[in-house]
Parts: sequence; C-alpha cells; structure tokens
Amino acid sequence: MALENLISVTFSDEELKDLNQAIAMLKKALHGKTVNLTPEQRGQYGRIANQNKLIVDKAKSYMEQHPDWIPRFLDKEEFDRDYTTRKQIETQVQLLESLSQQMIDTKTLLDYDNYTNALSFYRMMRFLAGENEPGAKSVYQDMKVLFKRNGGTAIDDTDTEI
Repeated sequence: MALENLISVTFSDEELKDLNQAIAMLKKALHGKTVNLTPEQRGQYGRIANQNKLIVDKAKSYMEQHPDWIPRFLDKEEFDRDYTTRKQIETQVQLLESLSQQMIDTKTLLDYDNYTNALSFYRMMRFLAGENEPGAKSVYQDMKVLFKRNGGTAIDDTDTEI
C-alpha cells in the first residue's frame, strides 16, 4: 500500500527565476529604507500592540484638531511621516507574512512527505538486512546511526518526531 502523499508541487526553472527576480525587486525597493535590529534592540523597542495603536491614532487626531497643543520639542512633520510610512509598511508586512506562512506550510508538508518516505525506506533496509540481501546491511547500518535515543545508543525502531 502506497503512503499518503500530502502534497505534490514543483517549480519550473522559469517559475524559480520569476520568484528570484520578484524577491530581488523587493530587496531593491527596500534597500536603504529598512533596518535589521539585533535581538536586544527588538526587546528594547518591542512591538506596538493594538491598544497602543489606538493611542497613536487618537493622539494624531487630536494633534490635527489642536496644533497649538503640540509640544514644541515634538516634530509634527516627522511624526506624520513616521505615521504614514508605518501604515504603508504594515499593509505590506501583512501580505508578505501571509505569503511566507504559505511557503512555510508548503515546506512543512513536503518535509513530512520526504521524512515518512525516508522512514519507509529505512524500514525496508532493516528488513532486507535481516534477510541477508546483498548490500542492504551496510545501508541499514549507515542509516541506523541517525536514530539515537537520549542515552546515545542507536535504535531500531522509528518512533521519532519529524
């Protein structure tokens, strides 16, 4: 009985070329406009939560209504640029995160298919090695070392997580 194949997808050379060109275009469009924070900086600055977005939106609205109330040390033009650009980026991030998650999910299913098929092959090698099939024992022994228990000894069963 054949194993259930969860996904079957391929990319042609032309599709991969188009995908790489699209990614290169994105990189070019973002060059000089984005930053890479360190993990420490990400922790320092954090992410704005929905409640805090409401505070920012409300402050912007009141600044528009009462420009004379804006503190002199606050650069309203810079605030407006940051506000507009953040909204633009947020929309793009949501689109890219959706595409990224689709690719990750597709890769997950491909990994699962590959792993279950590899396990089936390993089990067959274990069986053939037990039947003294020429060459099967060396393949089985070579693969067997990849299955380790916590104690460091190789196992013959394949109840491992993917």
